[in-house]
Amino acid sequence: MRRLLPLALLLALPALPPAMRTRLAAQDAAGALPRSTPEAQGISSGAVLAWVQAADSQIDAMNSFMLLRHGKVVAEGWWAPYDARTPHVLYSLSKSFTSTAVGLAAAEGKLSIYDPVVKFYPEDAPASPSANLRAMRVHDLLRMSTGHQTEASLGLTTDSTSQPWTKIFLAHPVPFTPGTHFLYNTPASYMLSAIVQKVTGQTVLDYLEPRLFQPLGIETPTWDTSPQGIDAGGYGLRLRTEDIAKFGQMLLQKGMWHGRQLVPPAWIEAATSLQTANGGDPNSDWNQGYGYQFWRTRHHAFRGDGAFGQYCIVLPDLDAVLVITSGVRDMGAVMNLAWDKLLPAMQATPLPDDPAAVQRLRSRLASLTLHPVTGERTSPMAGKVSGRWYRFPENARGIRALALDLRGKQPALLVRTGKAESRIPFGYGTWVKSRSGFGNGLETVTSVWPENAVAATGAWTAPDVFTVKLSLYETPYYTTMGLHFDGQRLVLESEHNVSFGNRILPQLEGQAAR
Repeated sequence: MRRLLPLALLLALPALPPAMRTRLAAQDAAGALPRSTPEAQGISSGAVLAWVQAADSQIDAMNSFMLLRHGKVVAEGWWAPYDARTPHVLYSLSKSFTSTAVGLAAAEGKLSIYDPVVKFYPEDAPASPSANLRAMRVHDLLRMSTGHQTEASLGLTTDSTSQPWTKIFLAHPVPFTPGTHFLYNTPASYMLSAIVQKVTGQTVLDYLEPRLFQPLGIETPTWDTSPQGIDAGGYGLRLRTEDIAKFGQMLLQKGMWHGRQLVPPAWIEAATSLQTANGGDPNSDWNQGYGYQFWRTRHHAFRGDGAFGQYCIVLPDLDAVLVITSGVRDMGAVMNLAWDKLLPAMQATPLPDDPAAVQRLRSRLASLTLHPVTGERTSPMAGKVSGRWYRFPENARGIRALALDLRGKQPALLVRTGKAESRIPFGYGTWVKSRSGFGNGLETVTSVWPENAVAATGAWTAPDVFTVKLSLYETPYYTTMGLHFDGQRLVLESEHNVSFGNRILPQLEGQAAR
């Protein structure tokens, strides 16, 4: 007989306030979240507008946001080319969904969080596991307290002949006693995914489909997998902005959705509470403690978050949820702006209607755009270089040749790589979307080559320099390419907005084809 989670009444309904019960009864689980004006939910439209304007000017680059108060969306926006319909890479925000799968599996008696990790994959464990590895529990994976000093290198390869990631994880040294040392550990999240798959016979994605995604009305979620067919767990989930908001609202409601208990309330309470101390700086949102794949946050809040600014922030004291997707290097700046401008604006009671302020806010939200290239539509150089191919020596990005097509109705950047020839249409002062796939090297980190959604903008930023900006708008990434024309030479300078490696790419020099 399996040992269940030692949490009382896992499936019991929480004692919800009457107002929240009324809200839950009115929810349409399969549809969109209800909308409201900010004032009706105790927030000034002017304060939301001030936050949006500050985010637009101070944060590079915002992708989308959705603000909920009392269960209703009071403001939402997408910076073009991002839009409401397109899913977005979540990176480590995926971990919070993996945690939810573990909680459901535990509630169904398929595992206990106090089960030893080696129990689930004995075939991949070392012949003589160390005492610390034998002591490692699912609980330690959840709270990032495995006893590791470094993360295991899972290789992030699609090579099916490589060692199983579970074997790599179990072979990694465990120098500390589990439970005594915090280390943010994405391979530990992968092990949680692998364990859920082992005990349920389904990937985390398939396991959550009828239990979470379908009830929330989340359509066609996708998740990257390892070569062994196990969902990555710690990253790789793609959802729309409103999907993330529904998840956050469900968490705020202690697992209740449309009158149905989707996730045990005691699990959500445990998962979002402090389970591991991780620092002593009271002003840092990364030092407030860690739960089960959730971060504790200032202002008595909690969040799931992912690299480069993917956020699902839940504020129980204010009955609010803030979702943000972005491509930023300073993730703290995004939250600080919310703390400074949004939180003080949330009042306990509705505010008087203000139709003019609401209209100003809606107009601004409708005009949001990722900053396009600013410059001239033409140059004396344009006629000389349009349609002319420039060949490059072998390089890590695989770029063999480039050309600009400036003569037709739709200007475009043309790129030849070892994989294909791509035509990337671009707009002057605006974004043009395509499925060209080329991302100036970023496509190698997005896992969806060659179907990358790409939007492009361009302009002459000097008489002999044409600048193209490419946004891979299912991800946080954009890349800027400066094409410097000098007689028979083309010098290509490139920079990514964010990267796990170098943002500034090596300069490439091409020669005009004869």
